[in-house]
Amino acid sequence: MNRKTLAYLIAILLYACTPTNSFDKKHIDKATENSVLAQESFRRSLSFTKAWLEKADPESGLIPSNLNAKVDVWDPANAAADNYPFMVLTAYLLDKDLYNGVLLDILNQEKKMTSRLGVLPDVYSFSKKDFNEYPVNMGNVIFGASEYIKDGLIPLNELIGESPWQNRMMEILDELSYYTEDFNDLEKFFTKASSVEEINGEMLQILSRVFWMTADDKYLNWAISIADHYLLEKDLSQMEYLRLRDHGCEIIGGLSELYLSLRQRDHPKADLYRQPLHALLDKILFYGRNEDGLFYNAINLKDLEVVDDRIADTWGYILNAYYTVWLVDQKEAYHQAVLKPFNALYSKYRNYNWEPRKDLSPLGSHDGYADAIESGINLYNREKDSNLERWIDSEIEVMMGMQQANGIIEGWHGDGNFARTALMYALWKTQGARVSPWNENIRIGASSIQGETYFVISSKKEWKGKLIFDPIRHETILHLPIDYPRINQFPEWFTVDPNLNYKISSSHKSITGNFSGNELIQGIPLRLRGGEMVKILVE
Repeated sequence: MNRKTLAYLIAILLYACTPTNSFDKKHIDKATENSVLAQESFRRSLSFTKAWLEKADPESGLIPSNLNAKVDVWDPANAAADNYPFMVLTAYLLDKDLYNGVLLDILNQEKKMTSRLGVLPDVYSFSKKDFNEYPVNMGNVIFGASEYIKDGLIPLNELIGESPWQNRMMEILDELSYYTEDFNDLEKFFTKASSVEEINGEMLQILSRVFWMTADDKYLNWAISIADHYLLEKDLSQMEYLRLRDHGCEIIGGLSELYLSLRQRDHPKADLYRQPLHALLDKILFYGRNEDGLFYNAINLKDLEVVDDRIADTWGYILNAYYTVWLVDQKEAYHQAVLKPFNALYSKYRNYNWEPRKDLSPLGSHDGYADAIESGINLYNREKDSNLERWIDSEIEVMMGMQQANGIIEGWHGDGNFARTALMYALWKTQGARVSPWNENIRIGASSIQGETYFVISSKKEWKGKLIFDPIRHETILHLPIDYPRINQFPEWFTVDPNLNYKISSSHKSITGNFSGNELIQGIPLRLRGGEMVKILVE
């Protein structure tokens, strides 16, 4: 029996044990089914977090980058960027004692022990009790800092907002600004062009988002200086090697984010960037996709050849860029490019080996599934396609099955991506709502059908806490003018405006009535008896 069938049966049993009322059974069954799926994702993410904390270095408190090859080091580009942040995010949603305790301690230790150039972090060795490398490798420091911000601290910031992790993000970014000469000559540090493009792509994403968050033009101007090089000084559409999978795709996403920002500001650079950006996107569409609309790993745009014909697990990361440019330029070919893969995914790409590894099963690494599923979730948030929905539900089950009984997934820094995508999936199934405190006995799920959003909360044991709704985060935290799709963002589902009033119809008298949006965001008190299920409709 698969997870979806089990969740549906539980939904029927819970509904049957709850007094009848005027709520539509179809809505409640779907929300209850989603509560089971969300609860499993939450539970697995917390299990991952606790398992990795057991592997922490006893003296520094920092987690290793790998349980095999890099067990002796904390690496900003790996442990800090990909694993630790999603332990923090898990605890923020599910375990505030961990969040305010050991995970905050790790941040403080990381700042104290790994900051090397001002506040810029470097690789720290547990056995040496010192930095792993002498002298300083400036290229590695820049790469580690850009990875830490973009892959880890930016997603934390987009969901949590003001926090010690936001402060860490800003201090690293501002310190990096003192090294613009090194940024302008990254080729001296890296032999691979894709590494240079990855760093610059990450910086474009970081700077575009932080510009809106702070309203400080210095970040926009820094991003423009990077984009000038790629769009005005060189012809990206003639690149001999363009990596479209993870890492290389960063530059495409970064340029699209900056382009949207400039369009929203009516900045004159937008007109200069339009033609070269469109030329790049058009050529990738023509030569970089298979018949199903999914992207190859790497292509040669100069010779019009496919360099690596495996399919990129980060297909949605690239389509984010097309959707973003479509939002501002309304070029329908870009919108159609986003829609094209949806039909094929469910019929041809279930149980697909996105990221082959010889030491793993025929399904490959969980990390390929994590990126591919995130790709789908982010685009489903914008385009409610039923085939895409079915594919996401089927593939998350495959990814979940890759977690070991002890909570570890594969034992490297990419384990954090498992939790990242599991939490994205769970928040979709709750429509962004959550309960605090959370435990394994309580379930929350939601369903939006035909403009109505229903929530259900049930608990095996007596529970007392708050029901918390999601604010319009792209406005309240980032101050973005439009919620365009972004790599590693946590999509918004049912969001609450603090300036509006809401009517709640509920099977629980204590939360029936009118509430301000701010009350819903702060959380409304709720108490459940053991075995009780509360049904809620918010208008």
